[in-house]
Amino acid sequence: MIENEILKIIADNIRLERLKKRISQEELAEKAEISTKYLNMIENYKSNPTIVVVIKICKALEINIDKICQ
Repeated sequence: MIENEILKIIADNIRLERLKKRISQEELAEKAEISTKYLNMIENYKSNPTIVVVIKICKALEINIDKICQ
């Protein structure tokens, strides 16, 4: 799998889970202790988050990391 495809899967799944929980980008960013701008960049494929950031987002969404890597 190409790096860009992996990034797209993770970004799309973060957005999907956020929308399922009806959480704004601002609220999720605050819970994950990242900036709203950074979360927006992740969801729009403009930033490649570190594993630490992905874990923080998953914890904020109260999901396991495997849920966004599928």
